[in-house]
Amino acid sequence: MELSRRQFLRGLGAAATATTALGRIGRVGIGVCSRPENFPLAVRYGFDYLEPPAATVATMSELAFNRFRQQVMAAPIRCQSFNIFIRSLRVVGNDVHTDQLRNYMEMCLIRCRQLGGTIVVWGSGSSRNVPPGFSREVAWKQIQAFLRLAGDVARPKGITIAIEPLRIQESNIINTGAEALRLVHEVHHPNVRMIIDYYHLREMNEDPEIIWKARKEIVHFHFANPSGRVWPRSPDEDPEYGRFFALVRKIHYSGGISIEARGTFAKDATASLRFFHEELG
Repeated sequence: MELSRRQFLRGLGAAATATTALGRIGRVGIGVCSRPENFPLAVRYGFDYLEPPAATVATMSELAFNRFRQQVMAAPIRCQSFNIFIRSLRVVGNDVHTDQLRNYMEMCLIRCRQLGGTIVVWGSGSSRNVPPGFSREVAWKQIQAFLRLAGDVARPKGITIAIEPLRIQESNIINTGAEALRLVHEVHHPNVRMIIDYYHLREMNEDPEIIWKARKEIVHFHFANPSGRVWPRSPDEDPEYGRFFALVRKIHYSGGISIEARGTFAKDATASLRFFHEELG
């Protein structure tokens, strides 16, 4: 993030001799969830975009954010999607502060848009976990209200809020694609859709056919090798890979698939990009 533009461009030149970008796979772009300071690595290793945490971008100082924005604008890729929408505020429970949420989302989504963002993923289990003894029916209604508000804030900025199902260990509500799809239908907002995260799908033993059922509402994917939640490297790592990618092709998906996993650019990026080209190309 502290690189000058000259250093950044010099790094790109060096990368040209070290790494050959594979490019987009038809209508699918391959990105990686990582910190803003790793943006030059996403460029170097040939990813189509970086997906940084929205909450991190939101808490940058004006100086730091402007430097990062300049860095992104000088590069051949953008931050087309963001994860970790909300880190400290609550959506569910007795301590929900709607004005604070609205103000936070206004500022956060403006910054996301300035970096090229069109998708902001709302997983953020800590924001939506239902407190012990709290009514789940009330919690569900609070989530609906939040999503309508988020959609209203996002709409004029050209951003879609994407609901992410999370495994039960990370969230005690919205654990499956089926639940996310139900929410999308109930909220019925043009800027509220959903994603499928392959790792959470496998952890919850959900039938991948949810991809077909939710095909009109899926705007994004996250991906990890479920064995260790690491960067994928080989088609034979998991027996459900083939079915997953067959469904992605079947729905004629056009959008991003982001690696959200443990690993490093130096060790895993080349193998992971080759993996996606083998599975989707």
